[in-house]
Order: sequence, then structure tokens, then C-alpha cells
Amino acid sequence: MSKIPLEIITDIFQQLPVRSLLRFRSLSKPICSLIDDPDFIKLHLNHSITTKSNLSVILKEWDLFTVDFDTLSAAVEVKHHPLYAAGGTEVIGSVNGLVFLRHSERNLAVYNLSTREWKKCFVVEIKPPRRDWIAGYVYYGFGYDSVGDDYKVVRMAQFIREDDDGVGGDGDGVGGLDCEYDVKVYSLKNDKWKKIEDLPIRLRLLSKQFFHVLHRRGYGVFAGHALHWIVPQRRQLGIRDCVLGFDIRDDKFFEIPQPNYESKGMNFQVDIGVLEGNLCVMCNYEHVCVDVWVMREYGLKESWCKMFSVQGIRWISAFMFLRPLIYSKDGGKVLLEVNDEKLVWYDWKNKRAKVVKIRGGPSSYGSEMYAESLVRINDGDRNGWKEQREIDEEEEEKRKAEKKRDNFLSVGFKLKL
Repeated sequence: MSKIPLEIITDIFQQLPVRSLLRFRSLSKPICSLIDDPDFIKLHLNHSITTKSNLSVILKEWDLFTVDFDTLSAAVEVKHHPLYAAGGTEVIGSVNGLVFLRHSERNLAVYNLSTREWKKCFVVEIKPPRRDWIAGYVYYGFGYDSVGDDYKVVRMAQFIREDDDGVGGDGDGVGGLDCEYDVKVYSLKNDKWKKIEDLPIRLRLLSKQFFHVLHRRGYGVFAGHALHWIVPQRRQLGIRDCVLGFDIRDDKFFEIPQPNYESKGMNFQVDIGVLEGNLCVMCNYEHVCVDVWVMREYGLKESWCKMFSVQGIRWISAFMFLRPLIYSKDGGKVLLEVNDEKLVWYDWKNKRAKVVKIRGGPSSYGSEMYAESLVRINDGDRNGWKEQREIDEEEEEKRKAEKKRDNFLSVGFKLKL
């Protein structure tokens, strides 16, 4: 190894999966130092993202599963994560290989799926501002502050009067406007929460009955340097949809300019997502067709571009929910999550769609793109990854034993015939 230039070793190592790199840390002190170097960690992550290697899709249901992006064939359950014993766990967001997990408002953690390093978040209790008020929806978002080199969680807790008959009111009404919000930002680096004082009036319109529950819009979408939520339209008030952003660098709210949507003679509903780092909006026309717009230059209204429109897929009766996840490696297709139950490759040039058949996954799920990374959570020794490596080795031995047994039974069956 001493005869191989460091540049060549670095070039080889940046292409390897994290599991291999964790094993190679034990080869020598120089190799360990290289793999643990912050510059190499960034280099490895950027290589994975730009080449679309070492990527997975997280399937989010009561349990969590991952599917390798290169094959999209078999789902593997994520076990032994820090909130696993607590039961059903939500993945609120994924940034740079880290995921934010939530089991309850008292049970939160940041976890690196690849290194198994994790950190339980210090939790501040959600307290109503008055005695006759109770907690309503609680919204979360997870993002990366590149200026402060810090991962942050935004928590927006809604409070309503105890005698209010609807959190957010009816489908088109004005209910839920008489509410208050408590917004706090958690810093992973400092393990502290900061209260945000200057809240926009638009925030009172964020909650709408069933809107976030049915379409998973309660999660903040991270793009650019901010988290984003859709503030749904209120037709009776003449208020259209709004994209509300929260800059995690300076902890301030702002509104994102939206594209000039086409009317098409139909009502439409706007949803929000992120496509390979770019903010995107999905304009759903009465569940018949969906236009996908991408903001190519963050914050600039003129940079909105309608990338494609999805309509007329014979085995989908209605587009209740549609979200793009990632382009294919050749750029000719886009992977879509459709109606919380299917992943679909969509060729927008030829208007063709193909269902992705995944073995062993849940029947319905939300999805999240995930990039393997060596990004550190703790400053001290790694938590958990040594123990997880032992678990992985045991499971690999079990798989080999089961395969050997199946081969033996198969041969025995043939001999009998």
C-alpha cells in the first residue's frame, strides 16, 4: 500500500460503499485517517450523489425498509435503529446520509443508516400557551446549515382552543384560523432548541383538516438553504396556495415565488417536493393529470420550468398523490412515488410508465431518497457501528446457512423425482 500514491487510493476509495470503507479502517492508521478525514467524507458523499451510486430508497411505513437504487428489486427492513424498540417510527427527512427519526414528540433521533452512528435529540416539552388550549398538528423538517456546518430540526407545534371542533376546519372553510404556533429549531451541534419569535401570519393557514394526513405534506422539504411547506389554498377567503420557506441559516420565514400555473379549465392543488436537490412543485388537476415544475435557480421565479406532465396511465385511475424522487442514470426517465403505494419509472418523452416490482416491502408507503455517507454525528467514538457490524456478520452467516439448506433440499427433491 505504501507504494501506491495517495491520490490513487483516494480515487478508488471514493467509489466504494460505506460498509467496505468501515472495514478498511482497520487496515492501517494512515488508511483510517484518510477515511475519517472530513475532506474525504465530503468527497465520497459528493461522488455518490453526482454519479448516483451508493443510493437507496427508504420505504416509510410502520416499519422502515431500504431498497438499493441500482436494482430496485428487494426491500430490506431497517432493524436496530435507535428508536426500533419503540415501535412505529417516522422518517421526517434525509440529508447527506443522515435521517431524522420520530416516534413521538418525546422520542427523536438523528441516525446514519450506513455507519449506524446515532444521537438521541434533547427534547423540549410542547406546552400550550393557555390553559384552555390544546396541541394540534406538529410539523417537522430536517435540513443542513452549510454556513454553520450544522444539522437542524425545525418543529412547528400548533395550538387550538379546546372546544374547537376541527383542527384546520373543513375542506374549503375558514376553520382553524384561530390558532397559535410555537416554532423551535434544534441544533444537532449544540444539542439545544431555539425559539423563533417572528412568525408570519400565513403560518396560521398551514393546517387544514385531512390535508397533511392524506398527502404527507406535514414534512418540511429541504432544498437550497431552506425547509419548505405548502400552505393550502382557502377558496372562500380567495387565498391561493403558498410555498412557505424557513431559512435554516438565519432562522427566518419567507415566501417562495411560484410558477405561472396553467389553468386547463380545472381546479388544481399544489404539492411540494425536491428533485435531485432542486425545489419542485406538483400541480394536481382534479386527480386527472399532474404537472411537475422545477426551480432551476433557487429563489428566482423566472427559473421555474415545467419539466413534464403525467397523465393517462391506464392502471392508475386517479393521481391522488404523485411525487418525483430522482432521474434515472441516463436521464431519460424519472422515478415517481404514486398514491403512496407504487414506485413507477416514467419516460416523459414517450409518455410511458412501468411499475417497479419490489419484493418484501410494505403494501403502502412514503418514500425518501437516501445517499450512503460517512458523515459523523458524534465527536467522540462511533456509537453503534461496531455492534451493528457484528449483527450484520451474524445475519450474513444465517443467509448462507439458509441458502445451503435450500440448495440441499432442492437437490434432494430432484433425486427423489
